[in-house]
Parts: sequence; structure tokens; C-alpha cells
Amino acid sequence: MNAPLTIRADDARVQTEAERDLAELIVATLRLEMSPNEIVPEEPLFGGGLGLDSIDALELALAVSRTHGIELRSDDERNLQIFASLASLSRHIEAHRGTGASPEAAPSRATQPARA
Repeated sequence: MNAPLTIRADDARVQTEAERDLAELIVATLRLEMSPNEIVPEEPLFGGGLGLDSIDALELALAVSRTHGIELRSDDERNLQIFASLASLSRHIEAHRGTGASPEAAPSRATQPARA
């Protein structure tokens, strides 16, 4: 019988540059008593991982919005996936950087007021 596979932080992949920058933002914003390098990219941010809570999520969303210019909405159905890990949050930021918002959050042309 094989023993379950456990991944130690030493065995996890190294953070990308974008993940490292985001980890620094997370540690600074939430005043965590750890090094940004200790955040394993695929480890859950909430629950068992870093143990963040809903207040931390709000603070983090605000910091990401200010830093990266994207809107993270509390009513986005994808928040569980977006905030699942450092890696998933980093991918979301990179995919929406410069757009100002997630595609679902951006108003359509039909809802924008007409210009005079």
C-alpha cells in the first residue's frame, strides 16, 4: 500500500516574478508574520493554507485593485477560484491587468450613457 503523497514547501515550485510581487503585497497588506517566499503558489490562501478570512479577502481585493488597476467584485461567482491560491490570483491579475475590470464587471456598450 502506498503512502499518501505530501508536498512540502521545499518540494513546491518556485514562485514566478508576478507571484513573488503578489506575495509581497499580501504579506504587507495583511501584516502577516512571514516571508513572502514562504507562500507556496498552489497552497490555499483561505481555510487550511494561510488561514485568511473574509475580512482579509476584502483588504486583499482592495490592495490588488489599487496596485494593479483591476476591479475585484465581491459578487463575482468566480471568487472562490480567483482567490483559491497565490497562483490563481496571480493568473487572474495578469489576465485582466490594464482592462480596469474583470470582463463580467465591465459595463457593456448598451448600458453606457450616450454621449451628446
